[in-house]
Amino acid sequence: MRLMKYLYAILALVLFVLPAATFAATTTKFEVTGWIPYWRTATGTIDTVAHLDSLTEVNPFVYTVKSDGTLVDNGKLDEEPWKSFIETAKAKHVRVVPTIMWSNRETIHAILKSQKSRIALEDRIAALVKEKGFDGIDIDFENKKADTRPYFSTFLKGLYQRMGKKWVMCTIETRTPNEDRYYDTTIPADASIYANDLKEINKYCDRVRLMAYDQQTIDLKLATEYASSSQLYAPVGDPAWITKVVNLMSKDIKKSKILIGVPTYGYEYSVTAYAGNQYIYDILWTFNPGYALPIAAQYGITPARTQWGEMAFTYFPNTTSTPPVSGAIEALAASAAASSVATANNTNLTFRYMVWPDAQSVQTKVDLAKRLGVRGISIFKLDGGQDPAIWTVLQGVKQ
Repeated sequence: MRLMKYLYAILALVLFVLPAATFAATTTKFEVTGWIPYWRTATGTIDTVAHLDSLTEVNPFVYTVKSDGTLVDNGKLDEEPWKSFIETAKAKHVRVVPTIMWSNRETIHAILKSQKSRIALEDRIAALVKEKGFDGIDIDFENKKADTRPYFSTFLKGLYQRMGKKWVMCTIETRTPNEDRYYDTTIPADASIYANDLKEINKYCDRVRLMAYDQQTIDLKLATEYASSSQLYAPVGDPAWITKVVNLMSKDIKKSKILIGVPTYGYEYSVTAYAGNQYIYDILWTFNPGYALPIAAQYGITPARTQWGEMAFTYFPNTTSTPPVSGAIEALAASAAASSVATANNTNLTFRYMVWPDAQSVQTKVDLAKRLGVRGISIFKLDGGQDPAIWTVLQGVKQ
């Protein structure tokens, strides 16, 4: 009898514990958030408001910090169209968490190092969030000095304590494993000295958005692998690189807090081809897809999907071209021609390279985020200029 009671007790304990564990594992919601920049307020809000059901959170990218530590609302959130947009988002239970973007390294260091000015900033931000009825704040302090590291951590701790039930979100730079970032070169002695203390960020940030874009050539290992097969390689964000970033940074930040940053813009490069299929990339500017496609059409070029999943094509900008009578020019015809001429004549030749993510690229990032087991994705940016098919991809993604 005692044995039976003992077995029943164990069974009851198992039934009590296992469903709870299973529930916790299956109810971690996948989140989709997106930044709307103040410089495209009209198009960004109009485009996004029609698709709020696909989002967990919206981030008006509007606040900056002045040299005296006061905040500037560049988007005028108290006015239209923001006012109606925010009301609609709240009615649909979509979190509204504005971003404070700050990149002046000297001023950041000076204000956060001073206890008086740091506390004043913490108080100011907490008061703003509560006064305006926001759900939280997104801290995007970039380009910080390594010496700012302890002061930034203290700032986050103080802000977290002041925010109560409001959310503290943090947007931070990525980290590439040093052995890949400095592949086949000597790793600098200071390579592992960073401005962000990831363990402290994990403590005081409810969500951590990794800026998994603007990759370009930071991963020398991947760049070398592509160069060895004579391929162009300057991604906005390669899933292979992002996987390395998440695997590294999730050692100190819980995956349940991590959101992978997903870009909707591309880069145009001036690329110089040298003999032996060697390329030097110079960034010209960023662009939305609507800028790239007319150029491709003008030169009769059919853009192609890269091996890492983004769209791309090359062209010579100083030539006049009309679409061929039959067929279209291959996406990488210009780069191939430039490389051939450079090798044959032991010289160099410059061409243009355009690369950008489209809806299929975003789907790849959604799939990647789910496979890596992180909280979700954060899209930069939703301004009406992204591939419109992105909204079809995002339907039903959040859980």
